Amino acid sequence: MPKAVCIISGGMDSAVSAALAKREGYGIIAVHFNYGQRTEGKERECFRLLAEDLEAEERYEIDLPFFTQIGASALTDRSIEVPTGGIEPGVPVTYVPFRNGIFLSIAAAIAEKHGAEAIVIGVVEEDSSGYPDCRESYIRAMEKAINLGTKEETKITIKMPLVHLKKSEIVSKALEIGVDLGHTWSCYREEEAACGVCDSCRLRLQGFREAGVSDPIRYATFTKS
Repeated sequence: MPKAVCIISGGMDSAVSAALAKREGYGIIAVHFNYGQRTEGKERECFRLLAEDLEAEERYEIDLPFFTQIGASALTDRSIEVPTGGIEPGVPVTYVPFRNGIFLSIAAAIAEKHGAEAIVIGVVEEDSSGYPDCRESYIRAMEKAINLGTKEETKITIKMPLVHLKKSEIVSKALEIGVDLGHTWSCYREEEAACGVCDSCRLRLQGFREAGVSDPIRYATFTKS
C-alpha cells in the first residue's frame, strides 16, 4: 500500500484532505504540529480524534516552540489581537510567517523516512484568509525543492485536493465521504466554544450556511443558522 504523510491541523480542510487520501488507497501517516497557537490544546485533541477516524498507521505530534519566539502573528503572539471585525483584503495578522514551508519541510523528512509517495496538505487558495503560503504555485515550488533536496530514489508528490474549492464545497465533500466535522476545530481564539467572529470562524460558518447544513461544533456568541 502506498503511504501518504498527511499534515492534519485539526481543522476541517486538513481533515477532508486526509480522508480523500485514504479513499485513494493511501496508508495514512498523520502529522500534527504544536507551535504555540492559541488553540493548541483543542487542535491537538481534534487531531487525535481524526487520526483514529482515519485509522492512521503512524502518528507524529511535533512541537515547534520557536514560532512563539519569532512571533509576528496573532496566533502565536498574545500581544497581537485576533481580528473579529470581518474579513478584509490582504494578508491578515493571523498569518504565521512561512508556517506551511516549515511544516512541509518536516513532512518531507517523515515521508523520506517511511518511503511515502505523497504529502497531503489542506491548503485552500480561492476561499481562504489570504495566506501567501496557501497558493498552488507556492506548493508546487516546494514540491520541486523537496525532490531536489532528497535522495535520488525519493519521489514525493504534494497533494492539495481542496486548493480550488470554496468552503461550502468542502463541507459538502466532507458529508459525502463521511468526515466527522464534529471532530474538527477552526476557531483562532477559543477552545471551549468557537468565537464565531474571527476570520476562520466566519469562513467556516459561511461554508455551512451555503451548503445548507448546520455546523456540529459549539459557538459562544450566537446561535448558528
